[in-house]
Amino acid sequence: MKVEIVTTLKRQATKILAELHESKEPILITEHGKPSAYLVDAESFEQMQKRMCILEGIARGERALLEKRTYTQKQAKSKMKKWLD
Repeated sequence: MKVEIVTTLKRQATKILAELHESKEPILITEHGKPSAYLVDAESFEQMQKRMCILEGIARGERALLEKRTYTQKQAKSKMKKWLD
């Protein structure tokens, strides 16, 4: 992963963004020698957001199973009838 200091980002933003779009590799931005932020291209960020939504849905489903908050197929059909017709 590429690392840039915030000063370089300020001075060479256009160049750094062009490299980011070409490589698709995240860039770690540091301030005073410490990690401050990650710079990622928009497409990669949107893909990460979609993955997070999917993973959160899976986690909710697993929690529901553990807490025994489930329905039989017949119960589910009955509850969803207004949307299925």
